[in-house]
Amino acid sequence: MASSIIAYLNHQPTHHKTLALAIPMILSNLTVPITGLVDTAVIGHLSDAHFLGATAVGSLIITMIMWAMGFLRMSTTGLAAQAAGQAESYAIKQSLYNAVAVAITLSLVILITQSLIWQAAIAFMQASDQVLSLAKSYYDIRVWSLPALLLRYVFVGWLLGLHRARLPLLILVVSNLINIVLDILFVVYWGWGVEGAAWASVIADYIGLAVGLVVIAAIIRGLKPATNEPSWFQRKAFLRVLALNRDIFIRTLALEAVFYVQTSVGGSLGDVVLAANAVLMNFVMIMAHGLDGFANAVEAMAGRAFGQGFRRRFWRSVTVSGFWSLLCSLLFALVYALFGDSMIDLMTSIPEVNQLAKEYLVYLVFIPIVAVWSYWLDGIFIGITEMKAMRNSMLVAVFLVFIPLTFTVEFISNHGLWLAFYGFMIVRAAGLAWYLNRLPLTFNEQRV
Repeated sequence: MASSIIAYLNHQPTHHKTLALAIPMILSNLTVPITGLVDTAVIGHLSDAHFLGATAVGSLIITMIMWAMGFLRMSTTGLAAQAAGQAESYAIKQSLYNAVAVAITLSLVILITQSLIWQAAIAFMQASDQVLSLAKSYYDIRVWSLPALLLRYVFVGWLLGLHRARLPLLILVVSNLINIVLDILFVVYWGWGVEGAAWASVIADYIGLAVGLVVIAAIIRGLKPATNEPSWFQRKAFLRVLALNRDIFIRTLALEAVFYVQTSVGGSLGDVVLAANAVLMNFVMIMAHGLDGFANAVEAMAGRAFGQGFRRRFWRSVTVSGFWSLLCSLLFALVYALFGDSMIDLMTSIPEVNQLAKEYLVYLVFIPIVAVWSYWLDGIFIGITEMKAMRNSMLVAVFLVFIPLTFTVEFISNHGLWLAFYGFMIVRAAGLAWYLNRLPLTFNEQRV
């Protein structure tokens, strides 16, 4: 085993391929939390903590909806990567068209039921009336960007599966840079407050969608048509997409329960605790999106190798991406340890929020080293489209570990929330590792 790992790590072409895929995706992914960081920083310098708390609650609900729809990107990446490995242009296009159909349908359902979603989301949210009122203003505007966001999920996932990682970077950078510029214009210069941050996001998201449509159309025109190509819709293929999406959807709802419970319980401890946790969780999101770059790389590389039936190429991709994921996590930990105080100062000038966030900074420092394994393992399972294992390990981590540990808040206050988060990450990774060791992966024995 050790000799195989060393041999895999000595294979320079795999390192080059991993970095060629991961670096654009890291840059792409980081634009997403950086946009949230700008929202928080702009709102965090207004007069009161309830503005920051409202932005945290409103954006959390939109983020929860988006994460629940995260299967659109994940399943599309896995299916597109395997289709590309088999060099089937028809299957490549089918993986896109099926996902687009699902995204459009879900967008319509969300917009029709947006009021019900809000009521369900705040049913157990223990924030002040002032915070909830401002959060509702944010949500009512921001929800209209969801069609653009869901289609962008599909486009990014499809392009990643085809190993075209630079194009998602173009789409996301354009969208999020516009968001940042409009954030500053609407909130700082025009004084639109929370509503300004929401409108900035909506406008930027539709501009990003327009860029994505141009990119996708150009690639489809370049695909060689298959001989006697049938209709893109085939019942069996579509049902497979729905089955994969179902398992990821359940898994993602469980993950969302973590952030919902964390925000709700934090709100019960007061607006200052809610705001301080929001500041730190922005840095957790930056870390998660950064580490996801290497998870994205292993999705595409392992998925293609699996589709081709190459055993050695598959495990080489897994090993090298794990090596780079670990290095990246150590870098995040070092940055948070050295510059955490200064980063918090940039985020908020509200004295009580600033002080409390610094008290809990130690939890942020070690999160990258603990969390990296679950992100990396997620990438492997997405690439081989084994979504049931992801679902089951997540359910165990959330309902048997995280939620029971949140009851320690009664005894150790906000420390209990962060310890519960640590426990969740550890058990989630352990469950995925257990499944990976037991999976009967099938390869062509002539292709090592």
